Amino acid sequence: MAKDTSFRKKVTLNAGGKLIDLSKPKVMGIINLTPDSFYAGSRKQGVDDALQQAEKMLTEGADFLDLGAYSSRPGADDISIQEETDRLLPVIEAIVNSLPQAVLSIDTFRSQVAEAAIRAGAHLINDISGGQLDADMFATVARLQVPYILMHMRGNPQNMQQLTDYEDIFGEVYDYFTSRYYQLKQLGVHDVVIDPGFGFAKTPEQGYALMSRLQDFDMLGLPVLVGISRKSIIYKVTGGKSADALNGTTALNTIALTKGANILRVHDVKEAVEAIMIWERCK
Repeated sequence: MAKDTSFRKKVTLNAGGKLIDLSKPKVMGIINLTPDSFYAGSRKQGVDDALQQAEKMLTEGADFLDLGAYSSRPGADDISIQEETDRLLPVIEAIVNSLPQAVLSIDTFRSQVAEAAIRAGAHLINDISGGQLDADMFATVARLQVPYILMHMRGNPQNMQQLTDYEDIFGEVYDYFTSRYYQLKQLGVHDVVIDPGFGFAKTPEQGYALMSRLQDFDMLGLPVLVGISRKSIIYKVTGGKSADALNGTTALNTIALTKGANILRVHDVKEAVEAIMIWERCK
């Protein structure tokens, strides 16, 4: 069957004046500046540890580094804006000074944290709440004119696992993106990436339902980020815990690539880069 070409998917991002081409999939490495993120191997407390991990990920081929100072795992503790900022800013400044080639994404749902991070030298905002947990986020992103990753979630990290009742998981997530993207466009935000939010107010079964239709999000004409690295969507099928889920992560990331994913957000950069290399040989 011929591929529908009635829409054109945006495949570039302007990150701090650097034009990033997403027609070839990119890898985003996760660096968690928290003591309680769900995968212990991603936790890097202290500037030196974070800087060392950033350098390793860039060497392995990461195109973005995603820095998060607020744990969004189910049931995670809430922390203050001040604590989040205090964890985050020294690491941004260290990476900007030591690794100026790094393209930094900031995983936050708070507009004050987002603005402070961009002022310190970061390039993108990755918002798990899609602007729902901070009414000022969209306007802040528009004013700063930075790329914005718009994720789907219900509720907040403390209660999201009780909010998984959908009549039509794909249709409801798609409509959410349509509505939120319209608001961003009206404010003048030019670069938007969508993230279906695997594991956020979704059961593993709902996650697989979304993955099976991932290519249909292309009708929105926006780049798609997939973040399934070491999550329960994998190890609740294969067994074990997040520490055992690398092989399953690579398998599911490869499936995501076949369905049009533009960015893979991962804990394990080398393996994701290799998955893209192999996938490209089969195109």
